[in-house]
Amino acid sequence: MARILLIEDSPTEAAVMVQLLERNGHQVTTSGSAEDGIASCKRDKPDLVLMDIILPGMNGFQATRALTRDAETSHIPVLIISTKGQETDRVWGMRQGAKDYIAKPPRESDLVARINALIGH
Repeated sequence: MARILLIEDSPTEAAVMVQLLERNGHQVTTSGSAEDGIASCKRDKPDLVLMDIILPGMNGFQATRALTRDAETSHIPVLIISTKGQETDRVWGMRQGAKDYIAKPPRESDLVARINALIGH
């Protein structure tokens, strides 16, 4: 079981993801904006961050960069999960420090496998 922080501004998408992750034994907290997510990440030190890209205010690319370049949170893997499925988006996300990138909607088995790979299970 991993403690996962989901940074997602859509309540519907967040509810679906929380249900999927909890069904697979993970403990999930959510944040509706990048700024709140960064604060939550620093405070709670989750095992993994699932990051949306299209967010109000700061976007997910900026938030990923902030988390992966901060000594307090740089050890926490970020998995970007976004509707932006172009190869250029994936490359840019990885360049910002993300450990993986998956397009929405993810297949449950694929998402769980990628999470397990990142948290070492």
